Amino acid sequence: MELEYPDDLQYLESHEYVRMEGEIATIGISAYAVDQLGDIVHLELPEVGDAVKVRESFGTIESVKVSEELFPPVSGTVIERNETLLESPETIAQDPYNEGWLIKLRVNSFDETDLDDTLNASEYRIQVEGE
Repeated sequence: MELEYPDDLQYLESHEYVRMEGEIATIGISAYAVDQLGDIVHLELPEVGDAVKVRESFGTIESVKVSEELFPPVSGTVIERNETLLESPETIAQDPYNEGWLIKLRVNSFDETDLDDTLNASEYRIQVEGE
């Protein structure tokens, strides 16, 4: 199966992505991560209003195979979380980049250098699939 990596996203090596729209950051996990996890059975996400910081876990995603911590590519305050996924975590596999987002943050002072530790779509594709 051909996995997609949209060009309008930035990716972490740990397979989270971020889509920046002004000061709003939408965070989820890549199609590659969903594929590797297999059947997703549980998801823990922060509450609206919680502060989230780069390099600090903001939740967990569990599959029948493994439990993984989730890390944000940017810091901010949770303004929305995907309640649908909390009820039916398996649905993330259907559309990880649009309907399958995890949380939305309001980024207090975003600067392009905040994304220096992220990969663009082609760099990420090489990391996960090889040259």
